[in-house]
Amino acid sequence: MDLDLKGKSVVVTGGGSNIGRAIVMAFAQEGANITIADIDAEQACKVADLAVAKGASDAQVVRTDVTSFDDVTSMFSSAKTKFGSVDVLVNNVGWDKLMYFTQTTPDFWQKLIQINYVGVLNCTKAALDIMIPQKSGAIVSMSSDASRQGEPREAVYGGLKAAVNAFMKTIARENGRYGIRCNVVCPGVTVPESAEEVSGTSMWFTPGAMFTDDQLEKVAQILPLKKIGRPADVAGAVVFLSSGAARYITGQVLSASGGYSMVG
Repeated sequence: MDLDLKGKSVVVTGGGSNIGRAIVMAFAQEGANITIADIDAEQACKVADLAVAKGASDAQVVRTDVTSFDDVTSMFSSAKTKFGSVDVLVNNVGWDKLMYFTQTTPDFWQKLIQINYVGVLNCTKAALDIMIPQKSGAIVSMSSDASRQGEPREAVYGGLKAAVNAFMKTIARENGRYGIRCNVVCPGVTVPESAEEVSGTSMWFTPGAMFTDDQLEKVAQILPLKKIGRPADVAGAVVFLSSGAARYITGQVLSASGGYSMVG
């Protein structure tokens, strides 16, 4: 099936690490032009080189802090200047540190709000400023199954991801008239295959910082598919929702979590 992504201009935030890296690789295999917006430019450059080797028409890296609207608008300007348009935005940047809510502080809440929600607002606004005049585009935001059912030690993160779900539904309703589709993908626990797949800023950078091996095995056993998710397992859902194959799909929240969340 032709997904109609060859030569399209795709922006992936946080594309240098873990799920973002796999998303970049998946778009590369479809021949897209890719802009990787990442705060770790060195890691992102390695991914850009791999993307071209995998079949991307071209790839560039723009160092971007998604919590800075100036950074974001500059990055989108670079994507449009180099590739002529922005056809797809993947809001992939996210961050958390597992703790019970009573252990968290207001400073921690603000950090999560800026990275997980304000970053999505910044990038979506900048993307729409380009997509509305061209009357086309697809936006996919990464959420989490923590947004669909309460998860211990992810109270603030889960709440913010639920906000992303609601925000994207509204953006889909407001902008469908311009030919712009907006959807959400909710991963479950998704573990990188190797240390080479993560940057120093990733919450997965330190082995065992998120889950021990025993905890991951217990997670796998409660999943219907009985296995922990890997980045490539999520990337396919993102590419599908960005593609021509999903041309009549908008405002949807899709779990890619091995069956952990089954919402009717």
